[in-house]
Amino acid sequence: MTTPIKNRYEFVLLYDVENGNPNGDPDAGNMPRIDPETGNGIVTDVALKRKVRNYIEIVKSDAVEWKIYVKENEPLNAQHELAYKATNTPVPKNKDEAKAIRKDVQKIFELRNWMCANFYDIRTFGAVMNTDIPAGIVHGPVQINFSRSIDPIAQLEASITRLTVTRQDEDKQTEMGRKHYVPYGLYRAEGYISAKLANAVTADGNMKGTGFSEEDLELFWKALEEMFEHDHSAARGKMASRRLFVFKHKDELGNAPSHKLFDMVKVEKKDGVVIPRKFGDYTVKVDGKAPEGVELIEKL
Repeated sequence: MTTPIKNRYEFVLLYDVENGNPNGDPDAGNMPRIDPETGNGIVTDVALKRKVRNYIEIVKSDAVEWKIYVKENEPLNAQHELAYKATNTPVPKNKDEAKAIRKDVQKIFELRNWMCANFYDIRTFGAVMNTDIPAGIVHGPVQINFSRSIDPIAQLEASITRLTVTRQDEDKQTEMGRKHYVPYGLYRAEGYISAKLANAVTADGNMKGTGFSEEDLELFWKALEEMFEHDHSAARGKMASRRLFVFKHKDELGNAPSHKLFDMVKVEKKDGVVIPRKFGDYTVKVDGKAPEGVELIEKL
């Protein structure tokens, strides 16, 4: 592991979707998520974190120190047991034994730190590992808000026909289905990276932060830039990261309020554009100069 980060960051990511569903809502028949008051599209933080996790898994291939905690077909307790085995800790077999582990501050601290050191998404996003095989609770340094589309989106659906059936005894030759999509939407995500949650230490000098490092940070930026390139599917259509603005603070605690930095990034429709249908229909600019102690870095 390299040195934990020493600077606070905020970032603004602009990405778009064309003829796809960026984040279906299971409570609404998997229609694209939408703000019912404004008509703007919504993409949850969980959806973006999933894409980051998938990218890291592709790039690092589950290597030591780069494992992914929240992944398909991997029960969380099984991940926790790896920490128990590595620290020679007996796995609790009942509620009383699990409760005893939770009360053992030093042991939970040891298990938690092992999980942070070995799972990228835990030291990045944090995790609540308070199951019946407890491994602590981690507040991750990287947090992402819900994404919102710049303009209202159209929730559309297309009827589709499949030229085969599911069961052999079906008395039909085709089956009908529906595909939900957004013709076009430009989305904006905003996020925060706390140096103190990455590098904090206890009074006796032990690591209290997650250890999120400079190497972790560079890989995170790379994931935001390239994650959609490895997530193509018929359902998601054409998605791409368009712009990434990073605000790097000189100090650990920061040198300017995050909302003022976010407000500097302006996205507006070009004159004459009524219904945007491509990224070129927008103008993206930075309004003003970054405050003293803050460096603006344009990654994309």
